[in-house]
Amino acid sequence: MAQQKKRKPNETAPALARGLTALEYLRGRTDGVSLSDISAALRFPKNSALRLLNTLEDFGYVEREPETLRYRITRRLATLFMDSARDRNLMEAALPAMRHLRDEVNETILISIIERNAGIVLEQVQSTHPFRFVCEPGTFEDLHSSASTKAILAFLQERELNALLDGHAFKRYTSNTITRRDDYARELAETAERGFATDHGEQGEGIHCVAAPVFDRTGSPIASITITGPAERFAELGFEAMGKRVMSCARKVSSFLGYVQRTRRRP
Repeated sequence: MAQQKKRKPNETAPALARGLTALEYLRGRTDGVSLSDISAALRFPKNSALRLLNTLEDFGYVEREPETLRYRITRRLATLFMDSARDRNLMEAALPAMRHLRDEVNETILISIIERNAGIVLEQVQSTHPFRFVCEPGTFEDLHSSASTKAILAFLQERELNALLDGHAFKRYTSNTITRRDDYARELAETAERGFATDHGEQGEGIHCVAAPVFDRTGSPIASITITGPAERFAELGFEAMGKRVMSCARKVSSFLGYVQRTRRRP
């Protein structure tokens, strides 16, 4: 979550910078983007954009739909985060607890982290309902409209929180999306007080979520566990009951990682 260091032009690799810019532009655009739109949005010449996308496709980081010729990010990007020893330990701790939670509530369970000013889904355990929410690993989540990111942000130190939110665009996705930073600050304070975050259809209409933070042995929030599903099924159990269950799951994962629970207050 460290801020990016600014370097002189002769200290960077322009081609790599363009590739990373393209990946960041494509994140969250699940419907894919055409070559023309990518070229225009990033102000790359079309032939340069094509060579760049061809390279990313060859390495498996983007894919192009044969029929529409639109580009989208693949789940390979998520494997970069899971390849480190830290995240292997995280997944080893999380998956059994996530499967147990799925069996309890029979909704899709996600584990997410925050990297480069966005949430990213590392893995999911799908609900067994015929109609269920599916969120592929590698999916990006906006900081202000996702329960998974709120659950992490609510327990960050003030300096880290401000570094992430300064300049953040509070884009409106639905009528329930929080679009003002002061409102969002109150939301994070409430999240820290009760121990879990909520999403009342703020990213997508009719999709409700609850999420709780996972702490490492130092007490830092490094991930979140999320229950997600259709609004009508959430209404049956209620956010409070779902919140207690997701907190219990997150505590088990945190304990596995060496976290000793103490009385926590908003930093």
